[in-house]
Amino acid sequence: MLLEIDNLTLRYGRIEALHGISITVAEGEIVALIGANGAGKTTTMRAVSGLRPVATGSIKFAGEDITNLRADLRVIRGICQSPEGRGIFPGMTVLENLDMGAYTRRDTSAIASDLDRVFGLFPRLAERRKQAGGTLSGGEQQMLAVGRALMARPKLLLLDEPSMGLAPMVIQQIFEIITEINQQGTTILLVEQNAQQALSRAHRAYVLETGKIVQEGTGQDLLTDSRVRDAYLGVA
Repeated sequence: MLLEIDNLTLRYGRIEALHGISITVAEGEIVALIGANGAGKTTTMRAVSGLRPVATGSIKFAGEDITNLRADLRVIRGICQSPEGRGIFPGMTVLENLDMGAYTRRDTSAIASDLDRVFGLFPRLAERRKQAGGTLSGGEQQMLAVGRALMARPKLLLLDEPSMGLAPMVIQQIFEIITEINQQGTTILLVEQNAQQALSRAHRAYVLETGKIVQEGTGQDLLTDSRVRDAYLGVA
């Protein structure tokens, strides 16, 4: 198992945001976390990436306990996140943003190859490589955030709300690219409010409610589950 989260709790001050959740992600999978605002999805991502300390429980990556490992060392081991809100560097060019994704690497020729891969996935970024990140459209900024994460050559790619604030046509395009990234060999943990798209693409998924996992199963099983459809897909 590539990622193993076991009985994890996390607190913000006195408030317990995660209540003993357990999640696994096998190599080659897309695993989705769905749930309403405040369910604990982004908090889970921050725990995996090392941005929030955990209270109890453990996180293992490729068999190694990383529960207390610094965030930058997790990137070196192969965990990289495309954060909620994109978090690009607006004053830097597209190319400079992508270069920042590879800051831990020294394999120059492989970096150049990965840059070609990113431009192959996102031709719009290639067209705008000298343009400042802050001048891109919302969809292009999301592409840049994902592309920057890929430049770290992650074993596990964390995608936090990649469709947020995007037009339906762009959302469809982003999810097609996410599927292609996975088919190229990158394992993905996906947090997404667009449950329809997430479950359609995911091999497996977990439903979070107020910091607890209340359902899990294959993406297709949850897509057709009456409780999930009623709560998250807008259909009875």
